[in-house]
This record gives sequence, structure tokens and C-alpha cells, in this order.
Amino acid sequence: MITKEEFLALYEKYMSGQCTPAEKEQLEAYRDEMKLADEGWDDDEVMQDDVRTRIWQHLNDSRKVVPIRKAKVIRNRWLQVAAILLVTSLAWLFFTHGKKNQETGNVNLTANNGKKSIVPGGNKAYLTLADGSQIILNDAKNGKVATQSGVKVSKTSSGMLVYQIAGLSSNNQADVKPEFNTITTPRGGQYQVILADGTKVWLNAASSIKFPQVFTGKERLVELTGEAYFEVAKDKIHPFIVQANDTRVQVLGTHFNVNAYADNNALTTTLLEGSVQMSSNNTMVKLLPGQQGVAVSNGAGIKVSLADIQQTMAWKNGLFIFRDLNITEVMKQVARWYDVDIEYRDEDVKTNEFGGTISKYKNINELLDVMVLTRSIHYRIEGRRVIIMK
Repeated sequence: MITKEEFLALYEKYMSGQCTPAEKEQLEAYRDEMKLADEGWDDDEVMQDDVRTRIWQHLNDSRKVVPIRKAKVIRNRWLQVAAILLVTSLAWLFFTHGKKNQETGNVNLTANNGKKSIVPGGNKAYLTLADGSQIILNDAKNGKVATQSGVKVSKTSSGMLVYQIAGLSSNNQADVKPEFNTITTPRGGQYQVILADGTKVWLNAASSIKFPQVFTGKERLVELTGEAYFEVAKDKIHPFIVQANDTRVQVLGTHFNVNAYADNNALTTTLLEGSVQMSSNNTMVKLLPGQQGVAVSNGAGIKVSLADIQQTMAWKNGLFIFRDLNITEVMKQVARWYDVDIEYRDEDVKTNEFGGTISKYKNINELLDVMVLTRSIHYRIEGRRVIIMK
């Protein structure tokens, strides 16, 4: 099952030529069964086979220029979105100005003055081995990257790093001396790794994870900076622990996201499936699916609340989703993904809030131009610096 937002983002990524082989296979899987996890998309007046045929025809057409033709009226809401997307290759669903600033006035769109556009990020990371040597993963060839104490490290064709235990029995694993590796994504990068126990980790931009090449002992401990999503392999005997700042997140097997960026001054754990236990500054809480725990760095304990799963997981699903978010928080995400620095020329502009959904695979000008249309800001780009003004 795939959500509406995930399909639109994946399609946009396909049309921009940035789909990995695995993502192309995912689109292929939906050629024969186009089901989307969103109620209210079905319409008895429209044949589903017709929907699938027309969508896949455009997918096969790839990036060819498609002339815009006058189309007949389509009542189905999904078909309206899909038709617009397929003809114009736009993934804008909405991008509306928030609550803080409702002033109107003429604002000039500021493009990049003909200079090379700042493009979105992609699969970029480097692996630091226990001996200090580094491997740039986006430059490394597919296949075996390294071998460490019976563990083979390979890069797949879809740009994923996989740790596989080779030649070690379960009894011998306990005798192996851990060799700690670190995967680091720069600004403008993201990466996926499968650890030796089968746990899957997605790293967001400007993040890192430190882990042993094979887990030994009573715990499966990893250290995180930045943000990552985990699908932990189940093992009731050996709990999986994420250490980030002064907070520990312990699980046996579950799906969850941890946001521990230093500039957020709080660590947020969001649980999608299973259960996790958070502990920080002598406070311990247990999260249930759909909840998030926020551990503030000032030692105020852990606050538990309902999570906005869609917004939390947007980065992994190829989207930006803002829910009336302050512009400074918006631009933090923009800065990490596009590898730019942000400068504010007017302090008043920092009070603005924005809401909306947009593909992460747009060029930065396209995102910023829509923000300009809210008539509350304009911008200028100088090199890799984005200047925000009234």
C-alpha cells in the first residue's frame, strides 16, 4: 500500500531522473494494482483500469515533452491531481501561508539571475571504518566495499549499504572484537544501511550513525546524531538501543524515527509501530504507536504527545510537509537538504509561518518562489547563501 503523497513524490522523482532502481521497481509494482492508502479516492464513475493505463503510459513516456491538451472534466479527485501531475510534471499539492502574516502587496519573484540552480540532495554519504579510513559511498562501485572480521560490507545497485555476516557462527560472534563504523551524510545527502542484525536505517541529511560491524554482548547499541528512521530486527534477548545526546531509546523490534539535530535543542522520538522506552535525565517513559516523546536539553524531562506521523516521515518519503511552521524551522530543513546557508535581513520576517506539501526533489528556486507568492517574503541567492527579506 502506498499513500497519495508518497506516490506523487515518487513519480516526481522518477520524472526528474533521480529514481533508484529499487524505486523504479516500486513504481513497476503498482502498474497492475494502483491502490492508494487514502479514503475517498474511489469513484464508481471512473474505471480503475483506465486510471492505471493512463498513469503507466505517462510513466513509460518518461521525460518526453507532452503537449497540453484540453481535457474533459474529471470528477474523481485523484484523477484530477494525477492528470495535472502527469501533464505538467508538477507535484505541488498546496503551499499556503500560515497564520502570522496576512498582509498583501506586490512582491517581485527573485530567481537566480541566470546562474546555475541549486538542486536538491540525493544519496550521498561516506563510511568511516575502524582504522580511520574513509570510503565515499556515492563514488564507490556496487558490490563489496570492505570486509571486517567475518562481515562483508556491500553497496547495492539501489545505493544502499548492507552488512552481512559471513563465516561466523552465532557462537563465534560473541568472541569477535567489535570494530566500530560510522556512516555520515553531509548536508544535501541521505543514505540507507542494513546492519548485521538485519535492522534497516534511513539517515537524513547532516546526520551520522556509529555502530559495530557485528553486534556482540547483551545490547545492540548505536549512536546517532541528526535524524534517522529505524526498522529494528526483532530480538527479545538483545534490546536495540539508540543513544543520542543524553537520551536513550530502547526497543526489541519496532519502527520509529529519532530527530536529534543539535540546532533543535530537543530530541524527538516518534513511534510508528511496536513500543519504545525513552530515558533522559532520570526520567523514563514508554511510547505507544502514534505517540512522540520530546526530551528537552535543559533537563525538563520527557513530554509525551500525539505525533503527526505524516509530517515526521515526510523527509523519508521524499517530501517537505509544513504545518503552520515558523519560517526559521522551515529554512533549517531547506538548508540541510539543499546544502545552503540562510541569512535573514529582516528580523520581523522570522515571525512568519507557512504550511504546505511539496516534493523534496524540486530545485530550491521552485520552493522559494511559492513562499514568495504568499506576499510575506522575498529572497536572493548569492552562491550557496539564501538571503530572506521582507
